[in-house]
Amino acid sequence: MESHDTRIIRIGVDLGGTKIEAIALDAAGETLARRRIATPVHDYQEIVQAVATLVRDIESEAGQRGCVGVGAPGAISTHTGLVKNSNTAVVNGRPLDVDLTRALQRPVRVANDANCFALSEAIDGAGRGARVVFGVILGTGVGGGVIVDGKIVEGRNHVAGEWGHTPLPWMTPEEYPGEPCFCGHRGCIETFLCGSGLARDYEKRSGAHRPAIEIVARAKAGEPAAQASLEAFQDRLARALAIVVDLIDPDVIALGGGVSNISWLYEGLAARVGENAFTDSCDTKILPNVHGDSGGVRGAAWLWSVDEIA
Repeated sequence: MESHDTRIIRIGVDLGGTKIEAIALDAAGETLARRRIATPVHDYQEIVQAVATLVRDIESEAGQRGCVGVGAPGAISTHTGLVKNSNTAVVNGRPLDVDLTRALQRPVRVANDANCFALSEAIDGAGRGARVVFGVILGTGVGGGVIVDGKIVEGRNHVAGEWGHTPLPWMTPEEYPGEPCFCGHRGCIETFLCGSGLARDYEKRSGAHRPAIEIVARAKAGEPAAQASLEAFQDRLARALAIVVDLIDPDVIALGGGVSNISWLYEGLAARVGENAFTDSCDTKILPNVHGDSGGVRGAAWLWSVDEIA
């Protein structure tokens, strides 16, 4: 365990498609300051300056300079050193970590936002105390992150955990070949398990387009089409998570993102995963996240260890 030296602070930044949030944590993980601004999505240089300004404002509020970690969609390419796969398009092809380091005049670590969520839940969230944690984002998109012994596993190509861009396993004839995905393939897990995927399934059953939150409410009220859509969603999630169990066999799977707030989703989910996984029994805990929308920004702050910043 890390020492709780309260003189050490970490600053985390969550660079999202609509907002940039920053947080300052002391060594015990307590929040010292928090701020958020809108993301200038169409101008890369403005994004860099906005992050730098936000960090300085947070430091001013906390009364101390800190180390900086940034969580963002996409990843830093191991070949070019530039951002790839970000849905904030102006960041792609840019040396984000280098430019932020220059703007803040100190080293800045940049990691995938789903990895940051997973790290946060592994450190002091749903996966606290577990050796292997898989963090899942079920929201506008679907992502994942792998944590082993409190460290992010990025992989050789910095795409470890990109579970959302693998095919939905064991597709039924009605599901095959699946919807086109922005990655260029069809039938990705993301196209089924994102919020719009749930809405699309409901529209096929009912003929009406409704947002995910309304579908949940309709299911609770007893509407057959909404209940059928949620049943199909849980079945697809169980099949998809069974692949995670087969590949890395985590101790804990922590679910995050808007869709993860559906409490019904967890009823019988672990049993369904076990039915699909290659094992006689499945003891993996599947839990809702602890830190909610703060998971990503907290995980970005945890990118630095006490030994590195003491």
